[in-house]
Amino acid sequence: MGLIIISFFAFVSLGLPDGLMGVAWPGIRHQFQLPVDALGIILVCGTAGYMLSSFLSGLLIRHLGIGGLLSLSCAAMAGTLLVYAVTPLWWVFVIFSAVGGLGAGAIDAGINTYIAKYHSTRMMQWLHASFGVGITSGPFIMTMGINATSHWQSGYFVVSVAMVILSVIFLFTKDMWEGISASSREEDHDENNASLCETIKSIQALLSVALFFLYTGVELGLGLWIYSLLTESRGVAPEVAGIVTGGYWAMFTVGRIFAGWYAKKIDVRKLIYLSISLALFGVALLLADSSQIITILGVTLAGFAIAPIFPGLVSSTTSRVGFRHQANTIGMQIAAAGLGVAVVPSIAGVLARIFGLEVIPLYLLSTLALLLLVFIISNSHSGENT
Repeated sequence: MGLIIISFFAFVSLGLPDGLMGVAWPGIRHQFQLPVDALGIILVCGTAGYMLSSFLSGLLIRHLGIGGLLSLSCAAMAGTLLVYAVTPLWWVFVIFSAVGGLGAGAIDAGINTYIAKYHSTRMMQWLHASFGVGITSGPFIMTMGINATSHWQSGYFVVSVAMVILSVIFLFTKDMWEGISASSREEDHDENNASLCETIKSIQALLSVALFFLYTGVELGLGLWIYSLLTESRGVAPEVAGIVTGGYWAMFTVGRIFAGWYAKKIDVRKLIYLSISLALFGVALLLADSSQIITILGVTLAGFAIAPIFPGLVSSTTSRVGFRHQANTIGMQIAAAGLGVAVVPSIAGVLARIFGLEVIPLYLLSTLALLLLVFIISNSHSGENT
């Protein structure tokens, strides 16, 4: 039970920085005199670090142990946030975004390895709900910091202190992780498994990869750009916009919790169809901008609706691509998810610079519609690779 609690706190810490950035970005870009789409630089560098440490996590765990790796990773994230709070140089900010990504990727891979091997699917749902708690808390912490000090740096400083404390906790509890192996559940070798080249040539596997790319891009794209849209384009007070951004992630967390309870009671495909449809409606309300209440309703509905999509897509991988391509496709999906986090929100920033911030809801609505289309096509081909 002790390791589970520590794992949940680790995932809370994993979500905090993402929640901070959405509220802090207007202040950051004004201080460094950056265009609105410069956020893409941070996303790309952070994603590069994340993907690298995730890829090397097995090797790192074998050398450091899970406890040692988690302590070092938390320290890296704490250092990154502290640098964010004190540096006057944009290039330093960018470099440390990659360092923070390295720490985040190692935490993500290490904890997922432990939970996947030793605990139930429901526990995995709760783990990812705790990520939602962190990413929900981030906007509120940053908003309170800005209101109290008039500086966005204060939010990063507060969270960096919390990350230092968590790093120390991991350091002093690392012996509890002894005996936890570096690898997840080992499957018996199946000579019928497809090669990576075969999987790459599979249309169904590529469609599955596209689903993850589009989904994660929309999820983070909404969370990152809501605050800027409301404050800089629609004249919403910063404290209200911070609450709305936090509300998006709060409803996202609630949606994940409900998914853990009810996923077994409804067909996963129907759940994903319903989730995407409700998310489309929510983003359409945000696009309509008929009133502040309707905007808030759209944001919170979108957050609640999209929450079950990621775990639903993961659990239905085999039904889409078949057993032969399952192992290869899962790895490709996770890589695509990381790429989507960097690319889709970055494109939103480029479009906002060219056409204005009001283009973002339309862009994300179009991306969601494309997600639905790809999901429909994917389901129409299900079973062809079995």
